[in-house]
Amino acid sequence: MPPNTTATTGDKPAKSGRKKGRKARLIVLVLVLAIIGGIAYGAYWSISTVRASFPQTKGSITLDGLSGPVDVKRDGNGIPQIYASSDEDLFMAQGYVQAQDRFYEMDVRRHMTSGRLSEMFGKSQVKNDEFLRTLGWDRIAEQEYDTKLSASTKKYLQAYAKGVNAYLQGKDGKDISLEYAALGFTNDYKPGKWTPVDSVSWLKAMAWDLRGNMKDEIDRALMTSRLGPQQIQDLYPEYPYSRNKPIVQEGQYSQLTKSFRQSGGTGTSQGTGATGATGTTGGATSASGATKGATGSSTSSKTGSALTSQLAGLYNVLDNVPTAVGVNGQGIGSNSWVVSGKYTITKKPLLANDPHLSASLPSVWYQMGLHCRSVSSTCQYDVTGYTFAGMPGVVIGHNADIAWGMTNSGADVTDLYLEKVSANGYLYDGKIRPFKTREETIQVAGGASKTIVVRQTQDGMPLLSDRDDELVQVGKRATVNTAAPDRGDGYGIALRWTALDPGTAMDAVFAIDKAADWSQFRQAAALFDVPSQNLVYADTDGHIGYTLPGRIPTRSAVDDGSVPAPGWDSKYRWTGFIKQNELPYEFDPERGYIVTANQAVVDKGKYPYALTTDWGYGTRSQRITDLIESKIKDGGKISTDDMRQMQLDNSSEIAKLLVPRLLKINLDDKNVRDAQKLLEGWDYTQEADSAAAAYFNAVWRNILKLAFGNKLPKELRVGGQCLWVNKIDSTGPVDDNTKVRECGERDTDQAQPDGGDRWFEVVRTLMDKPDSDWWKTPKSGTRPAANNVDQLFARAMIDARWELTAKLGKDIDTWSWGRLHRLFLKNQTLGTDGPQVLQYILNRGPWRLSGGEATVNATGWNAAGGYSVVWVPSMRMVVNLADLDKSKWINLTGASGHAFSAHYTDQTSLWARGELLPWSFSDKAVDQSTSDTLVLKP
Repeated sequence: MPPNTTATTGDKPAKSGRKKGRKARLIVLVLVLAIIGGIAYGAYWSISTVRASFPQTKGSITLDGLSGPVDVKRDGNGIPQIYASSDEDLFMAQGYVQAQDRFYEMDVRRHMTSGRLSEMFGKSQVKNDEFLRTLGWDRIAEQEYDTKLSASTKKYLQAYAKGVNAYLQGKDGKDISLEYAALGFTNDYKPGKWTPVDSVSWLKAMAWDLRGNMKDEIDRALMTSRLGPQQIQDLYPEYPYSRNKPIVQEGQYSQLTKSFRQSGGTGTSQGTGATGATGTTGGATSASGATKGATGSSTSSKTGSALTSQLAGLYNVLDNVPTAVGVNGQGIGSNSWVVSGKYTITKKPLLANDPHLSASLPSVWYQMGLHCRSVSSTCQYDVTGYTFAGMPGVVIGHNADIAWGMTNSGADVTDLYLEKVSANGYLYDGKIRPFKTREETIQVAGGASKTIVVRQTQDGMPLLSDRDDELVQVGKRATVNTAAPDRGDGYGIALRWTALDPGTAMDAVFAIDKAADWSQFRQAAALFDVPSQNLVYADTDGHIGYTLPGRIPTRSAVDDGSVPAPGWDSKYRWTGFIKQNELPYEFDPERGYIVTANQAVVDKGKYPYALTTDWGYGTRSQRITDLIESKIKDGGKISTDDMRQMQLDNSSEIAKLLVPRLLKINLDDKNVRDAQKLLEGWDYTQEADSAAAAYFNAVWRNILKLAFGNKLPKELRVGGQCLWVNKIDSTGPVDDNTKVRECGERDTDQAQPDGGDRWFEVVRTLMDKPDSDWWKTPKSGTRPAANNVDQLFARAMIDARWELTAKLGKDIDTWSWGRLHRLFLKNQTLGTDGPQVLQYILNRGPWRLSGGEATVNATGWNAAGGYSVVWVPSMRMVVNLADLDKSKWINLTGASGHAFSAHYTDQTSLWARGELLPWSFSDKAVDQSTSDTLVLKP
């Protein structure tokens, strides 16, 4: 044993049940036999190598640094509940236990946040490290730790790090995780000690993936290479306020808003869709340029062309950055809602949450409880829920008094700037200013180190374009006219982002965890500055609420943040930040429920600040609202299981709009008519076994492809998809005078049109224009041309029929949505880029899933790229404030990050079926559910 640990009993990994033990031994035996047979590097890995990293879950272990004994109680799914008598012991034990289950994941994450992936994985990660070093997450986290965080937070972070390091002491890589044994074949990497800053840095990675509209900003600019302003506006329609209600309907925005209303709403209005804060359609998305010039007009076509090339390269760089919790900013969503006790069976609130994030193995979430044996000034926590491995505290969950959930607000907290650069600096208000610079040295496993220079403006904005040689060359070659500065040495792209300033989000986690009422919760939430999240609230006294915290910038009247801005003009710099007491909130609304699902936060014209130009379009939120209202009408009451059933709602809102029209279209081909008949009587639910759902979604995908995808610039289309496309400013049929051949450049899960509810609104709006050029598409082989909406829909039904014939077979009776819509869980490092045998060992799946894009059961897929599941409800929970022990929860995978643990993916099949596990909280309930107990002794 390591020198600071002493095992008294339970040296061998404990199994929760003889059956699970036999199954785990069988898996290990199969693995070892396969490796002995020469599959993995021709090496021999023994059973002891595979099992060496399994955590001890019974008996006792002595840990230096504890002030008293700590009990770690695990249930049959390996979920730990920790009991201690001081805050420091509680968080030290949390660090130890998370390291037992997930240290490899934690180690990879900290190398990502600090731009040191090359130290683990070699030269393949150098480009990613260069970009991450340019962002400087770990540098900002260190500043936060040194200058912003409270003394108590630092104390807890230190205790957590002490626990992680107690686990690491005396262990080799193979004793920690199977992945380290695999890494040992290619380099001699050894894990280093954990630091408090490693935990704080993880919040930066979370903020990056929840950063708002940066990629929409890029997309709009890229569209200008092929589309005009009206065409771009068509693809970014107004938010449908009259149909999909905003979050805050009866709430308050402070005295400031009252003054705003009394003045007739003459302040900066709320931007939506392609309409910015100034009310001008499309902002800078003009046909001749991609950024607004110094006077608000667009730059020249040559400047726009240069920016298009710059942004396309930048998008590729962003796309390659490892995913932390989401799909690099695309598809990030969540559902969370709370219902007052006046509408529940329990007569107390019910709160549900299911964040939609990219599918990862292990799940990004880690379930656990943190309990003080007696809550006092020296031990203040009694909280349970979901956290991140590598970070102390609980991020989403409940304590003895309150419960809370989160969804991404989508607030616009990033802006890109086109910077005029020269050998001496960058242009700002007519003067050249020097960049702030620093050198970063990247260590590379198995290779030579590399040193880069990071350049920043006076605002601390890093020059992202420095990280790609092609971007630099494009900037040097760019030419402009008098509407923008002379070319000089070229142009670059800089990033302004709230998370590049030190903040207090880690303070917020601990403050929320011990908040006892609405007032304390609001005060704690105000510390949650980055990323900006919608927070829903309920308490055991029967109150419900919503608040929007976050560091959200204000902009001048010439800039709405929807597209990259000219960095050489100070009028486009941020003017400040919205005060926390001026951000929207709602408490005990008369309607008796609050729904947040990434829709608009406030109604148009009723709030003095522009929060974003890119809300989600409210499809999920309105469906949840409709489900709640259908349950409570005529005096109905909602149960915990009703909340669960709502989370599983598979209804397709776009199908409700399109199917009646699709059924009216006459089709000549009998095989296509047979497929069309699948839609007759379909209830629009996307169950895994539904043939109708399979066919409709194929039709939807082909509608999008024919109407829009084939007309978008190559930078937005699927990589390798080569088409004869129209020249700029033409969305009509391709002919000899308009066609050019272009190949797409995006990964399948990032391409457009992705099929989300923005595209629902695009199609809904354009259906009122049946002869729009968008509905025109040329003949292809035997497939007919289309000149109006019905002809294009007919063509899409034909194409969908033969697409599914190729994928699923000619017999439509064998079709099902689940055969197309499958979830594969992949280890995020060696499971994606490692040798095939390691991918086989570490990865799991597929699972055939119900649900779909912009559905409450949001098993998202990208319509441009295919039907595979891209993001999912990463966990689900329902909190019962009348009896916390009757709350329910589930994780996407399991508690363990060890590939052959019984708890690696033991929750996944339950999750896929929509089931929830019991969620014990009281001492009695935890004891009844405990399978293994480990005592950590001082």
